[in-house]
Amino acid sequence: MTRGHALGLDFGTESVRAVVLDLESGALTATAVAPFPHGVIDRSLPEGGPPLPHDWALQDSDDWLTSMEHATREAMAAAGVQAASVKGIGIDFTASTILPTTGNGTPLHGIDALRAQPHAWPKLWKHHAAQAQADRINAVAARRGEKWLPRYGGKTSSEWLMAKALEMLDEAPEIYAAAECIVEAGDWVAWRLTGSLARNACAAGYKALWHKRDGYPSSDFLRALDPGLENLYASKVSGQVLAPGQVVGHLAGEWAQRLGLAEGTPVGSPMIDAHAAALGGGVSGPGTLFIVMGTSSCHLLLAEREVLVEGMSGVVEDGIVAGLFGYEAGQAGVGDIFAWFVRSGVPSADEVVPFELGDSGKRAGLIHDLMSQRAAALAPGESGLLALDWWNGSRTPLVDADLSGAILGYTLETTPEAIYRALIEATAFGTRMIIDVFKEAGLAVDRVRVSGGLSRNELLTGIYADVTGLPFEICATDQASGVGAAMLGAVAGGAFDRVDEAVGSLAQPPARIVPPDTSHGATYDALYGQYARLVDLFGRDPSSPLKQLRALRAQ
Repeated sequence: MTRGHALGLDFGTESVRAVVLDLESGALTATAVAPFPHGVIDRSLPEGGPPLPHDWALQDSDDWLTSMEHATREAMAAAGVQAASVKGIGIDFTASTILPTTGNGTPLHGIDALRAQPHAWPKLWKHHAAQAQADRINAVAARRGEKWLPRYGGKTSSEWLMAKALEMLDEAPEIYAAAECIVEAGDWVAWRLTGSLARNACAAGYKALWHKRDGYPSSDFLRALDPGLENLYASKVSGQVLAPGQVVGHLAGEWAQRLGLAEGTPVGSPMIDAHAAALGGGVSGPGTLFIVMGTSSCHLLLAEREVLVEGMSGVVEDGIVAGLFGYEAGQAGVGDIFAWFVRSGVPSADEVVPFELGDSGKRAGLIHDLMSQRAAALAPGESGLLALDWWNGSRTPLVDADLSGAILGYTLETTPEAIYRALIEATAFGTRMIIDVFKEAGLAVDRVRVSGGLSRNELLTGIYADVTGLPFEICATDQASGVGAAMLGAVAGGAFDRVDEAVGSLAQPPARIVPPDTSHGATYDALYGQYARLVDLFGRDPSSPLKQLRALRAQ
């Protein structure tokens, strides 16, 4: 008797992907993508609703359900498997994407009287309008010496649940009062499918400040922050916290019919999309740093103990694999730095673009290819340049969004490809510094595995391997998050007892391994030493020229 299949539902920023995974071979049987009809709502509410302020980003929860239905049915049809073959359902979702609901899970924006109120709608992860609230949270927590704050690098984010909830209380107290529940989108989808509400340990820990032993921040802290927020965790964010893959409930009859699946199919506790990618990429134990490389980079590491790491974005027990501590760090700008350069510092268009300039995507791709080819011809150190990768601020280790980038060493002979290579090297140095702060805290980093679009760039992965001195393993699948979600479904459905067993059995070996070129080690060690000096001078020094420039720009 075969194990059958698992369904992974991978909710991204613009769409949902359904993945059907074979539980014998680990092969992707089929995938399907369905975009969200309203996409990201960042200008005005639908149906002629009011305009939205700057830095707002909302979604429509109806889109999640409609698109999930379309993607699931399409994937199941493409897979050609029977409903009974799907043993479990797993979910990953962007985070912190939250929505306020009634006690039975009805989204407040679905209530006619509240539909014109922006705070009644789901706030997407990249809703950044709660920065003032995040600043207040950080100041009060630091003043009180809250012991949970160092677990998040000393600062919480405007993207996280507490800041968004406080923003709701500040700007729309009637919506906050009406919200009997404030719930992560992944947990809400599982609630819709099963009729059962639970909080997944991944989002609860990394985005809502939950700790397995200490729980959430205290009511005393919330009262000091704002008396109206005192009941946030006791009431609006209450509920059982489940490790990834634990059973939330079973597929209700209505949703079995809508999705074309069997009623009673187990649904596993969800997790954040990037963290699910670590599982889908084959990481389930200590020693391997997993990096999702895109416009920014997310660095994830598993360990058997909890320690404090400078600038980490969080450490959560059971956050990725039950029984282990999952550490998150990151770089706020990576691929978007390279994209900036392609927009702003490229050779003449007629040199690289033999077609109409209006095709900007192809033009950018050609320029990236050309810059990679030319930059590959340069030896380490040959450019004479050194950059700080802070175009979008520093996440780890400095946790400072007010920092900006820098390039040193320009001469009249500096070429575009030299700049391009220096930018890649800067992001590699940033990753090496993350590895160093993990090691300085006593955590093992023996190898690196990467996923995401940038992992296909051979120049970039080669430079990263050379800079860190570690082999870079390239994930075999482009659907690591969806595969990881399906693994959660496999565990919930009983095909495997534990998540690490599912990963060990189902994950594909790396597509390739990029070893470090030891002949480049001494040069990159020297360059990294100078990079570290610049981090101290421009990042840690309160009188940093970058901070002074930022202050002048704000005047």
